Amino acid sequence: MRLFALLALLLLSACNRAEDGRVDAQAYDAFWLWAGVEPQPVLDKAKAIYILAAEIKGGPDGRYVDLRPGIPRVKHAQVWIVYRVETLAWEAKVLPRIRRDMENWKAKGNRIAGIQIDFDAATRGLPGYAAFLKQLRAELPTGTGLSVTGLLDWSSGGDSPALNALAGTVDEVVLQTYQGRHTISGYEAYLRQLERVKLPFKIGLVQHGEWQAPPDLPRNPKFRGYVVFLLNPERS
Repeated sequence: MRLFALLALLLLSACNRAEDGRVDAQAYDAFWLWAGVEPQPVLDKAKAIYILAAEIKGGPDGRYVDLRPGIPRVKHAQVWIVYRVETLAWEAKVLPRIRRDMENWKAKGNRIAGIQIDFDAATRGLPGYAAFLKQLRAELPTGTGLSVTGLLDWSSGGDSPALNALAGTVDEVVLQTYQGRHTISGYEAYLRQLERVKLPFKIGLVQHGEWQAPPDLPRNPKFRGYVVFLLNPERS
């Protein structure tokens, strides 16, 4: 009887989470871990972790700013090394530093899937961004995965040659459905355009944010799952 009661309690809890329409990190297996965010137990079962390593700061020349005091060690999941980018005009030292990051992180036993560029390219700026990524891809070590984050309004023009040109350059785009700690209002309208996207994509969610998955999303042949942006708990 105790077993049946426990199963009923777990089922009720799962139903409550679904009805709440909030992102429960325990239901997912891929996560962003930003600098300054405390690791959570949910990372222990992760299959992929996107870890922010550095920023490429804006200015006359984009310069590398390290955001981690040490190299993380992840044995159980694939690791994507993430770079938050403010400018596409990089100084000469940046790319060699990224290559060195990959070597050093691998030397610590991490299974490096590749790098992710987190850059808020405006939709009208996608042709220039695509050219930048093509050049970056050519200068990365052979076999390096290349992921990019994407803004929701990219999908509203998902049939544009500029966006779909990324299909020959990047391995995936992770479309962010949030800003800061909150889900973007009206995200559903953008997601209805995803059938136009011709490259592999994931959906980026924010922990505890609002979310209702479109019913036809799992049937999209380019859909590759979710990545949850982890948050520190709010402190009063």
